[in-house]
Amino acid sequence: MNCAVYLLASERNGALYVGVTSDLVKRIYEHKRDLADGFTKKYGIKMLVWFEMTNDISIAITREKQIKKGNRLWKLRLVDQSNPEWCDLYFDIVG
Repeated sequence: MNCAVYLLASERNGALYVGVTSDLVKRIYEHKRDLADGFTKKYGIKMLVWFEMTNDISIAITREKQIKKGNRLWKLRLVDQSNPEWCDLYFDIVG
């Protein structure tokens, strides 16, 4: 199983959402199409700006909790380190 912890943004330095999934492509597609009501739909949070993959769901959940506990500046820096242009990485993962 390939699990992912991911960060979505509404825009550069905009609203952020942290999630975990066992199917990253499918989950981001759902966010982009507003297929689930909630925070991401309400605030237009659709850009995949950061993710980490693991084969262990418990590791992914632990990492998600760690990121959620982090303050906003720490999360922004996490994105800046690997994606300084804040590109939507969804198109990279779908090929």
